Amino acid sequence: MSEKQDYYQVLGVSRQVDASELKRAYRKLALELHPDRNPDDRESEARFKEASEAYQVLSDPEKRALYDRYGHEGPRGGGFGGGFSNVGDIFSAFSDIFGDLFGGGFGGSPSRGAGRGADIESQVQLTLAEVATGAPKEVKVQRRAACQDCEGSGAAPGTSREACAQCRGRGQVVHAQGFLMISTTCPACRGEGSVARRPCPSCSGSGLRVVEETLQVNVPQGVEDGSTLRLAGRGEGAPGGGRAGNLYVHIRVADDARFERDGADLHTEIAISFPQAALGTTVKAPSLDGEVDVTLAPGTQPGATVVLRGKGLPHLQERGRGDLIVHLRLVVPVSLSREQEESLRAFAAAGGEKVEPPSERRGIFGRRRKN
Repeated sequence: MSEKQDYYQVLGVSRQVDASELKRAYRKLALELHPDRNPDDRESEARFKEASEAYQVLSDPEKRALYDRYGHEGPRGGGFGGGFSNVGDIFSAFSDIFGDLFGGGFGGSPSRGAGRGADIESQVQLTLAEVATGAPKEVKVQRRAACQDCEGSGAAPGTSREACAQCRGRGQVVHAQGFLMISTTCPACRGEGSVARRPCPSCSGSGLRVVEETLQVNVPQGVEDGSTLRLAGRGEGAPGGGRAGNLYVHIRVADDARFERDGADLHTEIAISFPQAALGTTVKAPSLDGEVDVTLAPGTQPGATVVLRGKGLPHLQERGRGDLIVHLRLVVPVSLSREQEESLRAFAAAGGEKVEPPSERRGIFGRRRKN
């Protein structure tokens, strides 16, 4: 299984599959390949992980869009890690599915540390110039992490947690109601299976303390506004050393008055005069790399565009850059000097065009002429 298979083929579904059908397909495959039903079968375990990885991507609309566009590298390049390192991570990630499938009977009984910390969110803002080059950005987050004094156990230093006497470490207690046996969370240990007889004074026995951290996020080139990067394990910690949640960093790209973005392409507008359009010339236009030359051919028409290849933004997860499209706006002067008016009238006469006759006291636009 060195080469990744298509995720849709792994789950046996079409590329148009909806969310409910996708979940049913994964549930069926997970039931077939579950490690507790295939003990010591490495091939089944590998397929179980592969199916879970496929479902993890395709069940998330953002990851699925990246996968559909860029293949297996898409979710990774978008900041989403791929795959599961162990089966326990799968049980934690899809606890709702496995709880429904197996009623808690597979994958072991609940115990302290089997939980997962909550996800947290943050936001960074980039300029278009930073989008063009990619940029390391600092993110300040406040989260709960393992208490250093008790190493996350919740027990006072020098002591350890003890198995809960009420549930005997199972985290669940069973009640009989007639012919039914009902299992509920142990009220003494709250499902953790163990208790701290002497709670850690630093964290009050929770095993977690609030910390403030400054993390560095490497934002890839060409990222879109509204994209989200995932930092695995940088979210809320879980009691007893359980798997930490994730940090989701939302990307915001600041507006740039010079440009309008369309994917990897940039649009900008420059003003040109009638002589420049009629005779042709070279003018300057803004770009992310500084001003660039734009060559106007003789007879350039108002509203025409000039495309500068490769002067736009980098393509996300692809080689090359987009284009810079320069829109030309013809500017008509609002006042003319005597010499400009005379030259313009001569031009009109040479072409046989009829124009407003000159005024002795006012220019052609109704303003008093300056001598």
